[in-house]
Amino acid sequence: MYTATSPRVNRVGSTRTAQLLIGAFLLVNLVIIELMFARTANTAHNTLGSVGRFLGLHLGFVMAVQVLLIARLPFFERRIGMDKLTNWHRWTGFTVFWLVVLHPTFVLLGFAELDQISFLAEIPNLAGQMPVLLGMIAAGLVGVMAVTSVRAARRHLSYEAWHAIHLVVYVMLALAVIHQVYEGSSFNSSTLTRVYWWGLWASAIVALLTNRLFVPLVRNARHQLRVVAVVPETSEAVSVYVGGRGLERLRARPGQFFWWRFPGYTSWWQVNPWSLSAAPDGRTLRLTAKAIGSTSAGLRQLPVGTRVYVEGPYGALTTIRRTRRDTVLIAGGIGITPIRALLEDPKLAGDIVLLYRARTAAEAVLIGELRNLAHQRGARLHLLTGRTSRENQPFSPEGLRGLVPDIAERDVYMCGPAPMADAVLSSLRALRVPAHQRHIEAFRLGV
Repeated sequence: MYTATSPRVNRVGSTRTAQLLIGAFLLVNLVIIELMFARTANTAHNTLGSVGRFLGLHLGFVMAVQVLLIARLPFFERRIGMDKLTNWHRWTGFTVFWLVVLHPTFVLLGFAELDQISFLAEIPNLAGQMPVLLGMIAAGLVGVMAVTSVRAARRHLSYEAWHAIHLVVYVMLALAVIHQVYEGSSFNSSTLTRVYWWGLWASAIVALLTNRLFVPLVRNARHQLRVVAVVPETSEAVSVYVGGRGLERLRARPGQFFWWRFPGYTSWWQVNPWSLSAAPDGRTLRLTAKAIGSTSAGLRQLPVGTRVYVEGPYGALTTIRRTRRDTVLIAGGIGITPIRALLEDPKLAGDIVLLYRARTAAEAVLIGELRNLAHQRGARLHLLTGRTSRENQPFSPEGLRGLVPDIAERDVYMCGPAPMADAVLSSLRALRVPAHQRHIEAFRLGV
C-alpha cells in the first residue's frame, strides 16, 4: 500500500545555485586568463604567433573544464542532471576540437613567417621538438574523438565501440599536460600564474580520479555486488537482479542509473549506463535492458554469481526535483525503466498520469508491472502504440493537451530516445510548462 506524502517545495533554488556557481567559475577564470595573456602578449614573435598563444591558453582552460565534466561531480550532477551535463560535454568537446585546429595553425603560420618558409615546411621543423610532437599527437586524438562524435558517424558505431574509442581521451590528456609543461609561456611567466594554472589542472585531475576511480573502487569493495537472477521480460528485453552487502548505503533513488560492468564476463572497458527499473529496497538492484549493443544483447546469458562493478548512482530524474502535487510520467521504449521505478516511489504523491510510447503492445517492456502499479497508485496509464503519422502524434502539443489537459499544472518526468525527448520538450514549451517543472533525460552518448 502506498502512502501519499505532501510535496515538498522543490530545490529549484539548488539547481539555479549550481548553474550560478558554474557561470561564476567560468567568468572568473576567463577574466584571469585574459589578464595572463595581456601580460605576455608582447613577447610573441609576431601577430600570428600571438593569436596562436591566445588560442592555446583558452584551449588549455576549456580542456580543464572538459576534465571536470568527465569527472561527473556529484554536486552538479544531482542538481543539473546527467542529460544536460552530457550535452555540455558534447559541445565543450567540439569547442576543444576547433581550438585544437586553430591553435597549431596560427602557431605554425607565425613561425613560418618568422623563418620565411612555407606553412607545410614549418611542420617538420616544429615536430622535431618532442613537446610539440606530443601536442600534435594529442591534437590528432582529439580529431578522432570529434569525428566519431558526429551524429552521422555515431549511427554506424555500437555504443561499446564508441566508448572504447573515447577512452583515448585519457592518453590525450596526459600528452596535453606534458605539452603544456614545456610550451606554456603565458602561465609560466610568474610564480603566481604557475600556481593558478597548475592548481586549476590539479583540481580537475584530482576530481576525475576521485569520482571515476577511487570512490567506485571503495564502494564496490564494500558492497561486493553479484548477479542473483536474470529474468527475460520480452523477446528483446531482460532484467538483471544484483545483490550485495549494505546496498542501502548506496543511497540510490528511483529514477537514477548506474554505469555497469561485469568483470570476467565482458571486457573491462565495456561499460553501459542502465537505469534502475525498480525502486531500490536495500537488498537488490534491478536493471532492465533491451538488446541493442553487444553487451546488452549478452545479458540474457549472464551467469548467476557474476561479479558486478558499478559507478553511481547518477541522475536527477528523481522526486527531489518535484515542484507540483500532480505528475505526468512520459516514457519511450526502454526509457520506461526509470519511469517505472519512479511510479513505485511513495514520495510521488497526487494524481499521476503515465504515457508509455512503444511500437507495439508486445514490445512494451514491464507492461504487466506498470498496470499493477498504476492500479495500486490510482494512476492513469496510456499505452501509445503505432507509427507516428499525421493522425498519430501523441507528443504534439495537441496530443499532450488531449491526454493531459492540465499538463501545465504538473511536474513532467520524461525518459526516452533523444529525438522523442526533443519533440516532447518542444511541445512542453509550446504548452507553457515552466522549465522547473520539466525533468527530462534522453539517451545520449557520453563519456
